[in-house]
Amino acid sequence: MKNKQVKNINNPTIFEEKEVRRVWHQEMWYFVVEDTVQALVDSSDVKQYIQKIKQRDPELDKGWVQIVHTLYVDTKGGKQKMNCSNLEGIFRIIQSIPSPKAEPFKRWLAKVGKERVDEIANPELAVTRAKNMYEKKGYPKDWIDKRMRGIAVRHTLTDEWKDRGVSKNIEYAILTDEIYKATFDKTAKEYMDYKGLDKKEGDNLRDHMYDIELILTMLGEATTTKITSQKDSRGFGALKNDARIGGGVAGRTLKDIEKQTGKKVISESNFKNQKLLKNKKGII
Repeated sequence: MKNKQVKNINNPTIFEEKEVRRVWHQEMWYFVVEDTVQALVDSSDVKQYIQKIKQRDPELDKGWVQIVHTLYVDTKGGKQKMNCSNLEGIFRIIQSIPSPKAEPFKRWLAKVGKERVDEIANPELAVTRAKNMYEKKGYPKDWIDKRMRGIAVRHTLTDEWKDRGVSKNIEYAILTDEIYKATFDKTAKEYMDYKGLDKKEGDNLRDHMYDIELILTMLGEATTTKITSQKDSRGFGALKNDARIGGGVAGRTLKDIEKQTGKKVISESNFKNQKLLKNKKGII
């Protein structure tokens, strides 16, 4: 959803001149359903309008409890329970709104849907799209190449974990943290804080890593994949131990690099300042 202004996590966002409040829940933003619908329609009774939407769309009505959750939201009168949904749910609701203001979103969703189908038929299209996005953000080609390789290494590792019993997001996060801790002596959250990044703002840690940081991350994950495959490890406990060992290989490499160069490998800097991306001295 495109917002004209985002102040902070405690203030509402602005959506087409209307306030759409949001709350951080389960590691993602949830938006107030009534605010979203009101921003797209001219109705004096938005609650009643939502009921009519559900009546016109039986499938939406049937799945309402799956996509809409009652959460506490900051209001002028204090925290109140309100119906909220994440972006996937919000887009599903928008699809059922017969309003001209909703049409741009419907067209965009159709376009994105076609792109995903095309990428299933030809996965190289997804790689090309990702490269184009990084180029538009100002990243240099050599950094983008490393980032793309890192994504491939990551996918290979997570596929291996999935095949060996990992099924929950929290398990993937814990295993990843084992690699980070053994490599950089920081969890992902601690690393984000160190670089001044915020997941609530959409920051991605690896998009703010310098070359050596990316390479060490790849080394830790590739080594973990190799160890797990050779040991034929099964179950969360064994995979956690493999992650710690794989990260340790990268961690020892980091210490050796710092010993030889006399400089710290990890940096507090991030690339939110676009000038850093275009630094001719190759700051990345």
